[in-house]
Amino acid sequence: MKVQIEPSWEAVLKSEFEKEYFKKLAETVRDAYLKGPVYPPPQQVFNAFTLCPFDNVKVVILGQDPYHGPNQAHGLSFSVPDGVQTPPSLQNIYKEIQSDIGTPVPASGNLERWARQGVLLLNATLTVLPAQAGSHQGLGWEEFTDAVIKTISEHKEHVVFMLWGSYARSKASLIDWEKHLVLEAPHPSPLSAHRGFLGCKHFSQANQYLKEHKLEPVEW
Repeated sequence: MKVQIEPSWEAVLKSEFEKEYFKKLAETVRDAYLKGPVYPPPQQVFNAFTLCPFDNVKVVILGQDPYHGPNQAHGLSFSVPDGVQTPPSLQNIYKEIQSDIGTPVPASGNLERWARQGVLLLNATLTVLPAQAGSHQGLGWEEFTDAVIKTISEHKEHVVFMLWGSYARSKASLIDWEKHLVLEAPHPSPLSAHRGFLGCKHFSQANQYLKEHKLEPVEW
């Protein structure tokens, strides 16, 4: 099966697409789209990869699931399209950025501008059914996105991984801490942000690390 994904990612993940689990995953997800709504729209499932080619990756922000409300998910973790209300977790991310480096809170929750600067906004599961959080977990997406994390860790150097919340932090063992910067904190959701996400200063730390390794800092 030919996967429509950005060419640099197709090259580094080619062997993954040929594995039996991925063929089953692709078939299951395709059937789900044929039966009714699935988020994000099919052409945006691999949007994080489209907007952030493999060679450009310098920061990875890991989410768990796409948003499961109408018009919210567009293939980037924590992000929503222009014109959609900024979700609570992203509001807290914006608050932390303002507190950390002084960037004013934007009106839009669209993070495409980050992706184009080399921030891979990766969800562990890339599809979801409407109003059913976690409905596509366990289909094989996690195996695929684990392979993405491992591929970045093995084939690149000096990438910043931002792991927020227990689920994202469970992926820390996939990363070579000698080659990369791993930043961990509680999840930015309103339930946990005050337990250490707010005040974590990950954004200034990321930019400092990138500058130390002669890489362009991110305009957060």
